[in-house]
Amino acid sequence: MNRTRARLSDGREIVYYDEAPGRAPVADPRGLPPVEPVCEVRRDPLTGDHVTITGHRNTRTFLPPADQCPLCPGGPASEIPDPSYDVAVFENRFPSFDVRTPPLPGSIDGPGSIDGVASIDGVERSRGAGRCEVVCFTDDHSASMALLPVSRVRTVVDAWADRTAELSAIPGVAQVFAFENRGVEIGVTLHHPHGQIYAYPFLTPRTERMLASAAANPGLFGDVLKAERAGGRVVLSGEHWTAYVPAAARWPVEVHLTPHRHVPDLAALDTGERDELAVLYRDLLRRCDALYGAPLPYVAGWHQAPVGEGRDLLRLHLELFSIRRAADKIKYLAGSESGMAAWINDVPPEDVAARLRALA
Repeated sequence: MNRTRARLSDGREIVYYDEAPGRAPVADPRGLPPVEPVCEVRRDPLTGDHVTITGHRNTRTFLPPADQCPLCPGGPASEIPDPSYDVAVFENRFPSFDVRTPPLPGSIDGPGSIDGVASIDGVERSRGAGRCEVVCFTDDHSASMALLPVSRVRTVVDAWADRTAELSAIPGVAQVFAFENRGVEIGVTLHHPHGQIYAYPFLTPRTERMLASAAANPGLFGDVLKAERAGGRVVLSGEHWTAYVPAAARWPVEVHLTPHRHVPDLAALDTGERDELAVLYRDLLRRCDALYGAPLPYVAGWHQAPVGEGRDLLRLHLELFSIRRAADKIKYLAGSESGMAAWINDVPPEDVAARLRALA
């Protein structure tokens, strides 16, 4: 993997990850004005959850035609000036978190608020001072991660690991989350094969809950993996990784991909683990696409240990899930899930595991 850094015309960073050396980045000709994001985090006093407010994101690009895709290389609307690339990563033009956000008052109290925000006494607010990046898996607009050669998936793994290490070093970042949203049903706004990385300035609710469980049982992740490997929900397994449908799956299609060794994040994976991950992850995605005979809409996210406290408790793992519960049916989050976070799954996990396993 060969890394080359450059800057876009508005000052945002772009990083190329190539399988061969020798890239000389092309200058961005667009002359964009500097990015001036205002990313604000408010804390719900009833639940303690962090809610991020980002008014500037409401104007982001939405499903443009292919000839105006901002992720295709070198086009008039492209965020990637070079005429070709293997993997490219750049700062999101419409970030949810950004260190350039100006200072904010510590609470929402009317006179001290910004942009006329109404008075809400006692609600904690802070700057969303993290970083958001876009990860382009290939310059081929019509491809997908499942269709890439293993060598390219391996380059993506190295890019994820490199970005995880770099973003974790930003002061104030609490955790790093690399993920892919795939499919219009999921809510993607660009068709080009890509993912994102969020460097959060706080711990997300799901991470906090996993840390609490692991603190009560420090061997939890190893115990779960051992039990799943002995059960009937394993989809595929190798020397270093196992993919399985969890016993308490929330989603109609849900698969976890977990390393056999307790490692905190992608950056901590060794060469053998990265090599096998590229093979097994592509295999898993191909099985998912074959499940209903069409590309599966999914979210695939890497849960990584926090940067600070609790880093030794959480094991790196991928959680892939889909809202498709049948070839012609979508699971919508209705009252119980959306209103109460009480999940109801119509598809038995054992059935999904057996079907995915049979697609080998």
